[in-house]
Amino acid sequence: MPSARDSVQNALLASLPSVDRKRVLFHLKRVSLSFGDILYQPDQAIRRVYFPVTALISLLATVDGGPALEVGMIGREGMLGVPLVFGVKQSPVRALVQGAGLALVMPTAVFLRVLKRSLPLRGKLYGCAQELMLQTAQSAACNRFHPVNARLARWLLMTRDRVGADEFRLTHEFMANMLGVRRAGVSNAANGLQRSKVIEYSRGRIRILDECALETRACSCYEAGRGIYKRERGKTNLSVKANPVRVT
Repeated sequence: MPSARDSVQNALLASLPSVDRKRVLFHLKRVSLSFGDILYQPDQAIRRVYFPVTALISLLATVDGGPALEVGMIGREGMLGVPLVFGVKQSPVRALVQGAGLALVMPTAVFLRVLKRSLPLRGKLYGCAQELMLQTAQSAACNRFHPVNARLARWLLMTRDRVGADEFRLTHEFMANMLGVRRAGVSNAANGLQRSKVIEYSRGRIRILDECALETRACSCYEAGRGIYKRERGKTNLSVKANPVRVT
């Protein structure tokens, strides 16, 4: 069974009443996720659920076999596999590990039995579903109406929130794919943030130097999309910064 520390590092598990948390933990197994691991594919069965501890998972949508675009991300605030709560057993998106790290995993059949017995767990997962729907809606509007520099600032803040670190690895190519823009556009935006001393970028490693300035530069979608996440984090001690995380 995973350690109590693991459960505290995942905000959803940490917010459960003690009895329910222990019941869930009993059935979980700690796994190490590597960058590039594909956990779900569109329209394929969800065989496991994942509670990230230090890992970061991107939810990707593709159209006509073209490049993938990120429509959501899941870190230590939630769980991958929320469609199961509503009786949907196939994933609507591809789930790709973009931040290597630890997660707690449970087979779908076991999860459904645990879910049936735990009203608090169902309630928390309804909140996760609401947040994911909001993320997807905001991402669609953001990609259409907001400039790349504001979108980049938003994406860096969302990554920071979910890995619990101000420093992580990101390549220009990866950021361009996630934001759905050309690499040159991301390079110009990142260079602008670095010249303003908002971030420090070197050899694929980004460090946030001034989070207040970064929040000022982010589009309004950042604040709109983190309401539930902020409330869940406020119930735990997840404000403590983690060690630098490898995101790509």
